[in-house]
Amino acid sequence: MIQYNISQIHSEDGLETALQSKIDNLNKPKGSLGRLESLALQIGLIQRTLSPKLNHPCHILFGGDHGIEREGVSFSPREVTWQQMINYGKGGGGVNMFCRQHNFKLLVVDAGVDYDFDLTKHPHIISRKVGYGTHNFLHEAAMSQEEFEKCLTIGAEQVEACRKEGCNIISFGEMGIANTSPSSIMMHLFLDIPLIKCVGAGSGLPTEGVKHKYEVLQASVDNYLANRPADADATYTIRYFLGYEMACAVGGMLRAAELGMIVLVDGFIMTACMLAASQINANVLDYAVFGHCGDEGGHKLMLDAMHAEPLLHLGLRLGEGTGALCAYPIVQSAVNMINEMDNFAHAEITKYF
Repeated sequence: MIQYNISQIHSEDGLETALQSKIDNLNKPKGSLGRLESLALQIGLIQRTLSPKLNHPCHILFGGDHGIEREGVSFSPREVTWQQMINYGKGGGGVNMFCRQHNFKLLVVDAGVDYDFDLTKHPHIISRKVGYGTHNFLHEAAMSQEEFEKCLTIGAEQVEACRKEGCNIISFGEMGIANTSPSSIMMHLFLDIPLIKCVGAGSGLPTEGVKHKYEVLQASVDNYLANRPADADATYTIRYFLGYEMACAVGGMLRAAELGMIVLVDGFIMTACMLAASQINANVLDYAVFGHCGDEGGHKLMLDAMHAEPLLHLGLRLGEGTGALCAYPIVQSAVNMINEMDNFAHAEITKYF
């Protein structure tokens, strides 16, 4: 299993005290810029500096299909995965719009889509296919240990490529019909939240569809628990349920944290990936900035259980990383605040607290 050397951002070297002092002495009432202040502190600690910067933001979108989709747990059909992957090359997706707006470089990676892309027609797709969709976790593990480690490596490679271009803040997105199903199971198993509270409508299931989805996922969990090896660890659970695209995102998150990068976390599915990553190395959470709370059933419950404070609540449930991208200007504001606001002494304003 790949090992990750991720440092805790809190230390005894005095940097945290110095950052807090700098933030407190900006010419404003102490604490008056709320979440921007705690965000600036976190970013300063991640970058180990009193003057943090955001450079060359990148967004990596992994695509993959899921065996569990065959059980009718999604409103959208499987072919939407490959159709959307092609659409991103035309610039017509939500993720394209937000990447353009906020000057993110977009990378679209085929990690396991059940389709053969013509890479001459669609050169925007980075081909790193592990398989043509995962196995059906109702009956067996979604992927093998070897496939799981390959996904972690693919995620790391994509992050490293961004880092070489100067990137120090990165976000992840996904395209994979039925990927809310493994996300629901992650929060159920790792956070001990009743499965019924974790299952939502995904891309638009009606009430009866949600009921069927819950029954399939409950049967899947029951089968998993009944056959789980005695020495099974968190990585066994993760690879049993996750899609290839999700496992790649987990690997990307862990490597980004290892490299000291800010990880902007998107909605329900990427939060589940961050949860999975934290089971491999808990320190990855220090590098996570949760972009938004979406409208998928269990997302707020998962965020609350992880003690995560999202920057936005816009009711999004598109995926693709759109919520993380929408949150980027708030991160920029926090960095601008600590770098550009004057302090009381220099501005010759009476410090009144």
